[in-house]
Amino acid sequence: MISISLSPNVEKDDRRLALKTLFSPFSWKKGKAIGELENDFREYLEVSHAFAFNSGRSSLMAISNAIGGEIILQSFTCNATINPVRWSGSVPVLADVDDNYNMDVDDLKRKITKNTKAVMVQHTFGLPARIDEIKQVCRENNLLLIEDCAHSLGADYGGQKVGAFGDISFFSFSRDKVISSVYGGLVTTNNQELAQKIKKYQHSLEYPGFWWINQQVTHPLALAWIMPIYSFGGKYILRAFQLSRILSKAVHYKEKRGEKPSYFPKKMPNALAILARHQFKKLEYFNNHRRKIAKIYTEKLIGFKLPEAPTQSNPIYLRFPVRHKKAHQIIMDLRKENILIGDWYTSPIAPGDTKMEYFKDLDIPKNSQKLAQTTLNLPTHINISEEIANLIVGKINRMA
Repeated sequence: MISISLSPNVEKDDRRLALKTLFSPFSWKKGKAIGELENDFREYLEVSHAFAFNSGRSSLMAISNAIGGEIILQSFTCNATINPVRWSGSVPVLADVDDNYNMDVDDLKRKITKNTKAVMVQHTFGLPARIDEIKQVCRENNLLLIEDCAHSLGADYGGQKVGAFGDISFFSFSRDKVISSVYGGLVTTNNQELAQKIKKYQHSLEYPGFWWINQQVTHPLALAWIMPIYSFGGKYILRAFQLSRILSKAVHYKEKRGEKPSYFPKKMPNALAILARHQFKKLEYFNNHRRKIAKIYTEKLIGFKLPEAPTQSNPIYLRFPVRHKKAHQIIMDLRKENILIGDWYTSPIAPGDTKMEYFKDLDIPKNSQKLAQTTLNLPTHINISEEIANLIVGKINRMA
């Protein structure tokens, strides 16, 4: 079975560490790994401040709480970007995207009002946004720039790492992100005023409960057992584990209705910081592999519209997005062959079963709707070999 999600980054050394951590519950909440992870990011991005949280959602809640007002973000995104803005009392406004899945600068300019406080760029799929142009728009309108780097840790633009352009940035370490601790997130900034607000917010939070931490640490171990038998009943075992709350789901059902689960916002527990730090040490190894797999797709796909990153950028291709008029059909046909390629974003607000009636007040721009009908994305993670990438290419070339 080939999958694009379900903890795709996990290797044997990650499982060994997860097992060791599972049997060290005394280190689950407080510990030195949290501060060490924050320091890793300060040094990597050459920023002054870093604050760890239990998720990207909690990280964005901290930022939204510090800024307030209207925040312009892009459509062709996840409810996990819209919800935290709302949960913090801020107002999300959706701008359209260009054909490379990132914010359309012209539509951004149209969406700015006297109530706008900040702009949030996404760097979708690890393809850097037109950050220099967006930064200029923010400067001209006295707006703060937030970088959503959930897809893009390690990508750069003009020789500078994404995450170092904005007034404030956040990262996600969710199960299918660039590095993974199943859940987890982090905020970075050089802005002293924002840093003080984020620090105060972080200190006001509690750690997640022991059961929630146990769910995340158990996840890579359980998936190592389930994935080899996924096609032979493993998917039902996974579903049973999630329903019985032995394992967590990537997106809680409440989030699909705009509601906040009880485990947001929280501090990052030490157990997840241990897992995230271990993956962070493999960042370049992971991203070099992603670029190698992306090259295979670029050279061998026939009849698909391929991504075009800005010429001065170096993408990481968390996933490799392509466009085709039969995109949804190809996704379903491959699923029948137990190849679970990506459905980011078959709806302008993902996941596809998000209850759109709870987001009906948002204006969904036209190009986001078009891209949602024609986009599929291919796996690039460390467990996708060149042989598997070529297998995927052969299958979807025949289906197109």
